[in-house]
Amino acid sequence: MTFLDLFNGYMAYKFAEALRKSNSGHSRRIKTKMVEVLFVGAGGFLGAIGRYLLAGAVYQLFPNSSFPSGTAVVNILGCFLIGLLNGLFEVRQVFGPETRLFLLIGVLGGFTTFSTFGFETLALMKDGEFLSAAMNVLVQVVLGLAAVFVGYSLLRPT
Repeated sequence: MTFLDLFNGYMAYKFAEALRKSNSGHSRRIKTKMVEVLFVGAGGFLGAIGRYLLAGAVYQLFPNSSFPSGTAVVNILGCFLIGLLNGLFEVRQVFGPETRLFLLIGVLGGFTTFSTFGFETLALMKDGEFLSAAMNVLVQVVLGLAAVFVGYSLLRPT
């Protein structure tokens, strides 16, 4: 056994000991933040897969349309779901903060894609499809806001 082996063993022991003793507020905050990041990341992973599959299915239904119907369906559904889930969280106080992070920021953040909405609208304008671009903005913004309102209203106390 060399000096370096002894030194590495001692350092590993000290590191493990420090981890066991780390009950400070700082280390708890770091651990909590890492758990939150994992909840958001896992939700985003699932939301992105859901967006990909749903938008793809919608585009299969309307293969020759210049209107970005897959993105519109995803965004409108996402707006409805965020309204509905916010209603559940705020009005009924269902689920804890971790579930809220997972569903709202993670799943729905990965699912709804207004960046894609902007890109597709610009692409339509570049292609001279100004009516489709205007319809895209009108349909997604107006119906999206209406869907958030309806989703939230379904759980609002009367």
